[in-house]
Amino acid sequence: MSVNSTDFNKALEIGRPPTIKKLFPNSRALIVSGKVIDRAMLAKGKAMTIAANGRNHLIIRGALQAAQKANAAIIIEIARSEGGAKSYCPTNYWNMARQADALCNELGITVPVAIHADHYGIKKESDLDFAKVEIPTLFEAGITSIAIDASHMPDDKNLLANLSLNHFIPAWAGLETEVGEIKGSQGLSTADEALFQIRGLNAHNIFPDWIALNNGTTHGIEASDQGIQVELTADIHEQLKPYGISGAQHGTSGNNSDRLRAIAANTHTTKANVATALQMISWGLKVNDYGNAILDDKGTFIKEKGEGVTETLWQEMVDHAQSKSWKLGDYKNLNLAFENRIMGQPMAIRERMAKRVENFIYTLLAEVFNATDTAPLGIEAILKAGSYDLGPKCKRIEDPADWTGDKIATRAAKLDSDKGPAGNFDD
Repeated sequence: MSVNSTDFNKALEIGRPPTIKKLFPNSRALIVSGKVIDRAMLAKGKAMTIAANGRNHLIIRGALQAAQKANAAIIIEIARSEGGAKSYCPTNYWNMARQADALCNELGITVPVAIHADHYGIKKESDLDFAKVEIPTLFEAGITSIAIDASHMPDDKNLLANLSLNHFIPAWAGLETEVGEIKGSQGLSTADEALFQIRGLNAHNIFPDWIALNNGTTHGIEASDQGIQVELTADIHEQLKPYGISGAQHGTSGNNSDRLRAIAANTHTTKANVATALQMISWGLKVNDYGNAILDDKGTFIKEKGEGVTETLWQEMVDHAQSKSWKLGDYKNLNLAFENRIMGQPMAIRERMAKRVENFIYTLLAEVFNATDTAPLGIEAILKAGSYDLGPKCKRIEDPADWTGDKIATRAAKLDSDKGPAGNFDD
C-alpha cells in the first residue's frame, strides 16, 4: 500500500501544524502531530511504531530511511535528560525538528513523522515555573508532541502538574502522560494509579494520546531480556479503554522480539521507545537480536570490526570514557563529546553507521511492531479530519466537580500504590 502522491500533497498542505509551516515554509517533509502517528497505528490494529531516540544525527538518518522502506509512520524523539537544557546529546529539543526536516527533504521521505519531546521531567513542584517558560519554546522549535513526566512526584502532585502545564501545550499536539517511574520490577504501576491520572485529566477536558507505565522495564543497558509485564500492561490498558488512551512503551531496548510482539498484539500500545540500542548499533558495538550490547569476558563492550565508527575513533571514545572513570552506563555521555568527531569521519563510515540503524529499525517495524504500511493510514487520518488537528479520541466522562484540588488529594491518599524504592531513576 503505497502513499498516493495526490493524497500526500494534500496532507502536506493541510496536515502540517502552524509551527511547522512557519519554520519550514517550503518543505516537503510531512512533519505532523503525534496524534497522527497514534491514529495510524490504531487504524491498522495491533501495531506500534518506533519512537526513535535520535541521540546522534546518523541515528535520525537511519530511522527515517527505515520508516520509508517499511512505509511506516514514525516518531523521532529525545528525552529532557538527553536533549534538554542540561543534555548529554548533540540532538536536542531545539534542533531535532530541523534535523528531521532537512533529512526528509534530502532523502525524499514521504511518511508522516512526529517530533516528540519525551520525558519532559517534573521532579518537584518548583520545576513548574521553569517549565511554563521553556515548553512553549519547544513547540516554537518544531516539537509536535510531548510527554509530561511528573511520575517522580506523588500521584496527586503528578496529576496537578499535568493540569498546570497543559495550558502551555497546543491542543493539536500529541500528548503523553506517565504513571510510575521506570524502576524495573519494583514500584510497578497499578490500574488504580492509571485510572486516577486519566480520570482526573478527563474531568478537565484533557485527553492524552498515550500513557506510559512502569510495567517492568528499565532504561539503558540490560543484562537480560527480562522486563515488560505484558499481562499487567494489557489489564491496565483494558481498564482505561473508555478513555480512548493508547500505551507508550518505555525501556524497549531490554526486551526480546517475542515480548515486543506480544505488547503490540495483546495491549493497546502504539508507541515504543528505543534509545540505548540505537546508540550501540550506530557505534558498531556487538549486540544481540534485541539491541542489547554483548560484553566480553572482562565485562567491556565488543566493537565489531568494519561496523559503525572506525576502530581508531572507537578507541579514542573508550580512552575518553576511561579517563572519566565512566561505567558502561555512562558511555551515553560520549554522544555530545564525540558528535563532531563522528561527523568528521569519511562518508562511507557515516553511511554504514546510518545503514546499521536502518536495518535494525526496519526489522522492528516490519517483523516485530507490525507497523508496515501505516504511513497511508496516517495520511488518511489527516484527510478525514481535514486538518492538522485530529482532535481527541474521547469526550469528557468525568465530572469536574469531583476533581477539584482538595478532592484530588483525598482520592490520591486512598490509591492502591507501591512506588518502590526512592532514588534518582534515569529517564
